[in-house]
Amino acid sequence: MRSWIAYCLVLTTVLLTVSGQFLLKWQVLRAGALPADASERLHFLLRLLLNPWVLSAFAAAFLASVTWMMAMTKLQLSHAYPMTALTFALVVFGSAVLFHEPVTPLKVVGLVLIVAGIVVGSQG
Repeated sequence: MRSWIAYCLVLTTVLLTVSGQFLLKWQVLRAGALPADASERLHFLLRLLLNPWVLSAFAAAFLASVTWMMAMTKLQLSHAYPMTALTFALVVFGSAVLFHEPVTPLKVVGLVLIVAGIVVGSQG
């Protein structure tokens, strides 16, 4: 496997992970608040677990694991794993766009530090 393919697999892992998180958040928002009553809570969670969109989020997580395993056949873990921190940046900015969550200056500083860590951590 060529190394550029391995990097594409890492990127695919990140994108599948992020898309799964967005799907879960979208469906949880649609489902409403978690009920206080234990039996209602169980029914609520079972309904979510059987939701096709939630199942597709689980499928995305599974596929992310598959692409990660494929990438690991070519890349060192200590080199590739820092790149998965891109999920943090994508989730923060995607959440702002899709769910109107705030992007505060402190979050931006944190993301800059994470990206700097990715750059430094994935060297060599």
